[in-house]
Amino acid sequence: MEWYVSFTALQLYAERRGGPVGKPKVVLGVSGGIAAYKACELLRRLTESGHDVRVVPTASALNFVGAATWSALSGHPVATEVWSDVHEVPHVRIGQQADLVVVAPATADMLAKAAHGLADDLLTNTLLTARCPVVFAPAMHTEMWEHPATQENVATLRRRGAVVIEPAVGRLTGADSGKGRLPDPTEIFEVCRRVLARGVTEPDLAGRHVVVSAGGTREPLDPVRFLGNRSSGKQGYALARTAAARGARVTLIAANTALPDPAGVDVVQVGTAVQLREAVLKAAADADAVVMAAAVADFRPQTYATGKIKKKDGQEPDPIVLVRNPDVLAEISADRPRAGQVIVGFAAETDDVLANGRAKLRRKGCDLLVVNEVGERKTFGSEQNEAVVLGSDGSELPVPYGPKEALAETVWDQVAERLG
Repeated sequence: MEWYVSFTALQLYAERRGGPVGKPKVVLGVSGGIAAYKACELLRRLTESGHDVRVVPTASALNFVGAATWSALSGHPVATEVWSDVHEVPHVRIGQQADLVVVAPATADMLAKAAHGLADDLLTNTLLTARCPVVFAPAMHTEMWEHPATQENVATLRRRGAVVIEPAVGRLTGADSGKGRLPDPTEIFEVCRRVLARGVTEPDLAGRHVVVSAGGTREPLDPVRFLGNRSSGKQGYALARTAAARGARVTLIAANTALPDPAGVDVVQVGTAVQLREAVLKAAADADAVVMAAAVADFRPQTYATGKIKKKDGQEPDPIVLVRNPDVLAEISADRPRAGQVIVGFAAETDDVLANGRAKLRRKGCDLLVVNEVGERKTFGSEQNEAVVLGSDGSELPVPYGPKEALAETVWDQVAERLG
């Protein structure tokens, strides 16, 4: 399975960063919301990928999913009170022994208790004693999420080093819809394993806003045809997921991708290079870093045919005249809306990779340029990548062949270092 392979590949990164390399101990906290049933899928992902998971539900959570379900899926007994198995001191030991604590769903009540250090059950006691990374996946109605009290509690938790994932937008309880939906369990799992792989308790991008572009733009020729490229968006999505796991507020500008929205990421869908430019400039206005991983078309047809271009017997087709698209990377590098902003570009090359990369770095004026060799069966659509990260300071960092998320971690390492 793709997620299991990715987890295994990240063990090398975990070793370099000092993260757990054995069977990581994870505490899955479940608070009392209707989304509690979705945590069963998250639990399955964690256990089947080699994690030792202890589920700690609140008493209210057991109204939605019973203790027998949690015990059967985790292989551990389930308790909600500090008075169970007192001789093992569970209210202290569970948090002390954990490599990661993830609370999904995290209700407004749970976020408030965690922010104010309340400890009236086993889960809140566990949160106080944990010295490992902590991830909260909120789920509640939009009004509750947007309430100033909840926003202040979230800000407090993030300031202390917790990763609080932004909730998704979608259908809520009943007929309501809006921001507050629990992110997809598979995407929460992606955040958890990235946090575990890093093995640090302080997210180095906390309080930062980063913008990532992904995918490939398409330039319409007529209502059914377009000029495009082979980019799948997987590298950009890996960058977005990784930044979210490192505590950043992430805006992902996605061009023609077919990938699920990463947990905790604001996704803006675009189609053409001009649309991408508008979205990037808007999002970059208050961003600390911009990573341009999308494959942006250099050219577009000069004219757009409002009807499908027909093939005419005995006649050659009219030539397609191309005009240049805006150079978004060069534009934001030259005119940065914020002092100290770090700009990262990507260069997909087919020959003379490093020479072309260095020339492009000088021409674009960005701080970092990730250069990789591409081809019909290389990089595009693959789960793997190999690259060299070139710096405007003359640095050159090779990244060996491996999962795209490992390259993403390296890129953010370099960005975090420059952000200071």
